[in-house]
Amino acid sequence: MERGIPIEVSGLGKRFGQVTAVDDLSFTVRPGVVTGFLGPNGAGKTTTLRMLLGLVRADRGTATFGGTPYAKLDRPLETVGAALDSSFHPGRTARDHLRVYATAAGIPHRRVDEVLEQVGMADYARRRLGGYSLGMRQRLSLAYTLLGDPGVLVLDEPINGLDPEGIRWIRVFLQGLAREGRTVLISSHLLSEVQQSVDEVVIIAKGRLVKTGTLASLELDAAPRTIVDSPDRTALAAALAAAGLAHSEGRSGFIVDEPDPGRVGHAAFVGGVELSALHRLRSGLEDSFLALVGETAPDASGGPPPDAVAGSVIPAEAADGVDAPRVSAVEAGGR
Repeated sequence: MERGIPIEVSGLGKRFGQVTAVDDLSFTVRPGVVTGFLGPNGAGKTTTLRMLLGLVRADRGTATFGGTPYAKLDRPLETVGAALDSSFHPGRTARDHLRVYATAAGIPHRRVDEVLEQVGMADYARRRLGGYSLGMRQRLSLAYTLLGDPGVLVLDEPINGLDPEGIRWIRVFLQGLAREGRTVLISSHLLSEVQQSVDEVVIIAKGRLVKTGTLASLELDAAPRTIVDSPDRTALAAALAAAGLAHSEGRSGFIVDEPDPGRVGHAAFVGGVELSALHRLRSGLEDSFLALVGETAPDASGGPPPDAVAGSVIPAEAADGVDAPRVSAVEAGGR
């Protein structure tokens, strides 16, 4: 039985000065699955979530929960649990921290102990938050989102910075919430962080939608390419261009939009270019994701991405922060 309601984003747009943070964005998040909201840093993910939660006013379009804007929900904390930029008073205990917001939302205090138990934090309920690790803070943020036992959860980078044990725990926990019929949306700038957690993906880049669907459909989108390198890259680039082979430069050679290494090698032979590397690049989820958002796979063969490619992404402070207020997880869920 579904407990959640769909998240519906339609024609959403937002500019901060001269920067377009979100541009005509539309997608739907279904109950009963974990959906990853993915894109590089600065893609517009956090701005989108802030508009969804009524913390930033959209210039155009709508973002609703089952057709209702967040600001018009009768009991928002019991409909939507949201964790964006978590902030904690270091002198408070976990129990006191949650009781403040339970009181404000009219939620019985017994629910505080229930959610602390649910996220495995009952033994640390009386410990001051100043001594919490990052993983414990992430669990406390999750406990806050569950205070009203909502059918929808919206989590911004919940896995960021966690150790392997914490990542495994939160993956299992989120999948369990989805199996209960809840709507679960988690954002991340790394597919590798969430690919074992999510069932479906919404991918954006530079504020625009580039892909929605299942993980399987994402992998099918990846087209095989070829890696080629030479001691004389200038001559190699000329030979590839002469053969009409589109390519981009990585740290370990050129990534050529051609699945047949033989054709690439022939182009180099015709151009009289000596090769030091020639092999097919096997495509996968991460490669497909990076191609969709306009980045190159880490050196396409293991190293960091080229500076030119990395620099082509809108800076985070431009797309996700210009004139936009910073909010806490509590503010996100308590309005």
